[in-house]
Amino acid sequence: MTDPGNKPRAIICVGDIHGYLTKLLNLWSNLQSHIDPESFNTATVIFLGDYCDRGPDTPKVIDFLISLPKRYPNQQHVFLSGNHDFAFAGFVGALPGEFEAKETWQEYADNEEREGWFKGEGYERMHLQGRRWGGWIKAKFNSVKGIAYKGSIYDAAPTFESYGVSHGSPDLIKAVPDDHKKFLAEMVWVHEEDDVCIETQEGVKHCKLIAVHAGLERGKNVREQLEFLKARDSRVPKVTDLSGRKDVWDMPKELTDTIVVSGHHGKLHIEGLRLIIDEGGGLEGNPVAAIVLPSMKIVRDIDNSS
Repeated sequence: MTDPGNKPRAIICVGDIHGYLTKLLNLWSNLQSHIDPESFNTATVIFLGDYCDRGPDTPKVIDFLISLPKRYPNQQHVFLSGNHDFAFAGFVGALPGEFEAKETWQEYADNEEREGWFKGEGYERMHLQGRRWGGWIKAKFNSVKGIAYKGSIYDAAPTFESYGVSHGSPDLIKAVPDDHKKFLAEMVWVHEEDDVCIETQEGVKHCKLIAVHAGLERGKNVREQLEFLKARDSRVPKVTDLSGRKDVWDMPKELTDTIVVSGHHGKLHIEGLRLIIDEGGGLEGNPVAAIVLPSMKIVRDIDNSS
């Protein structure tokens, strides 16, 4: 989107926050310092998902995000669902659409014992990912990340505790306020923008932008994936474009002049028009980063903005 003064609109893509309010506030303050006020106040801000789990302040993170449209009425705010947020929504009954809970379990039933799926009150109506999220994983250590699990395979214990209940308690469903459930229910699975400017070595390029938490799946028709993501069909046991790894890392070959921006992967990786902005990965010692277009500038919560 280009404004009448012919200055390209700023697009800010914010990586995974994972319940770290202080990092989010510091990042927001640094973005304000690094971007001129007019551009900041009219920016499109795309949050790439994973607002909950691992960090201690999920309710306050969601409160901050909910407050943005009133505080910055000339910005456009996009809240993508991450795989963690999808699972959180699955536990508290805030997923979009209708689905038959048991049908989401069948394909992965062999994993139930190892992953310790939730089996408390209300589990019969719960999406697979909600049960995985609120369960207790057998293994105590996540060898891939090199850290201990926090309750479930999703590290959801800090989220339960931040709402004042113990991990795996069905009381969370009552403890999460209605405006937070509404936020979870309204998250989008994909966002598209036309005519986004990006500075490259060859000069300023005008591109389409697709934002999706993990990426677009290799070997599958892009148009069909986008239609599926827009429909937000919760009948599937998992949404690969929100939770995949290697299968969604690369840029689909059929896309030209298209930026694909994601979080999810625990890495900051920029290769051509494929942008992966998740320097934090939900780890306490890592920064939360954002990328600003058209400049391609990376801004972090730890930047000294004075």
